[in-house]
Amino acid sequence: MQYEDEFTLEDGKLLIKFARENIEYFLKNNRHIPVPDMVKAKFSDKYGAFVTLNKYDVSGNPLRGCIGYIEPKFSLYDVIQKVSISSAIEDPRFQSVSLEEMDKIVIELSILTPPKLLEVNDPKEYLDKIVIGRDGLIAEKGMRRGLLLPQVPVDHDRNWDVETFLSQTCSKAWLESNAWQDKSTKIYSFQAILFEEEKPRGEVVRKYLK
Repeated sequence: MQYEDEFTLEDGKLLIKFARENIEYFLKNNRHIPVPDMVKAKFSDKYGAFVTLNKYDVSGNPLRGCIGYIEPKFSLYDVIQKVSISSAIEDPRFQSVSLEEMDKIVIELSILTPPKLLEVNDPKEYLDKIVIGRDGLIAEKGMRRGLLLPQVPVDHDRNWDVETFLSQTCSKAWLESNAWQDKSTKIYSFQAILFEEEKPRGEVVRKYLK
């Protein structure tokens, strides 16, 4: 089975519904919603995942929060329960989301494949190994690590090439933008299955970047 076939659209609808209910319950009650038995039963396998909150129908960058786990160390339902809350109240780039704001926010879920180290003899080989719209990237050097999801180079009218994507990922790791050319910098790639609400509380669709 191909990785992208492991989650159906119905799975995406169920997971985003759970993420939204969890966020809104927490904002009302200051605690997580109990995980429904169906969610526990269907999504107990371990995956990395990110929950992204975007402001609906705004010009420019609509990002309102994005938090996730890279490595598949926890069950998917556990990851979504944790990072959906974190994306709403713990993203250091933004103030906490209010309950009233949730009426104007769409939720996006990215379920990740395990990161794979890109092995090259010359950093220029990255330009041929990485595919925009398919791959997400992780840049790592020493204790510094930064990640950008596969949708970042193509969302919101961006049109990044691979070199720009590498540079932006290094910057996300608080490295020099050209750190990807340093052989001591490790570059990992991964892919993601994407689901997103079309509008706040609206129909969930599966996003295809390629």
